[in-house]
Amino acid sequence: RYEGPKGGPGMREMLAITAALKGVGRGSDCALITDGRFSGGTWGFCIGHVAPEATDGGPIAFAHDGDIVRIDVPTKTLDLVVDEKVLAERRKGWKPNPARYTSGVLAKYAKLVQGAETGAITNIIE
Repeated sequence: RYEGPKGGPGMREMLAITAALKGVGRGSDCALITDGRFSGGTWGFCIGHVAPEATDGGPIAFAHDGDIVRIDVPTKTLDLVVDEKVLAERRKGWKPNPARYTSGVLAKYAKLVQGAETGAITNIIE
């Protein structure tokens, strides 16, 4: 998480993580869910481009080890199966990670880019 268009910034490639899972023998029995992206070299059960991304306070920001994530392929949905009270407690005081870049083109991109669900575009509507 925190690898989406804003958090990365730029949706960094997750191949190193999938390769590491495969390297330790977990490539076929461990799902990798991220707001980052995958290339054609990815192997295993991987779900990317999750939106809203963690930096925007999407549910992926509040997932903890041991939580159940319901994956419904026909409806193309992911659900974090956590009691609403628990989720509300996790949201209290939450802040996105500090920006990785504070100047330059990547800082500008992170401020202007929209989420993956709208194509990660930087159109500015005035």
